[in-house]
Amino acid sequence: MAPHAGAPAVTALLCFSTCPDADAARRIADALVEARLAACVSVLPGLQSTYRWQGAIEHAQEQLLLIKTTREAWPALQSRLRELHPYELPELLAVEAAGLPDYLQWIAREADARTAP
Repeated sequence: MAPHAGAPAVTALLCFSTCPDADAARRIADALVEARLAACVSVLPGLQSTYRWQGAIEHAQEQLLLIKTTREAWPALQSRLRELHPYELPELLAVEAAGLPDYLQWIAREADARTAP
């Protein structure tokens, strides 16, 4: 997939993280976008998670964060999410994402901590 003529290739990351409630999800989303560690964070409510924790199967109602960022912002995003997250071990998974070249360029511009206020 070729980028827009003259535009450098951008590799976006789509990151997944779960939160225990809407307040935590909003607080984390706002902080990541404000710090320019993410261009956008979408919050999907009503997630039912089943997982093993400390030897027991657990069930939880959670909110899913879909975090759009760049490979360059990834290390700082990991660090900031750990600081903000209420879980002892927050979920944070990232996959490389292809997309519309103009959208990928937008992610690169917005998820650039060097331009943070």
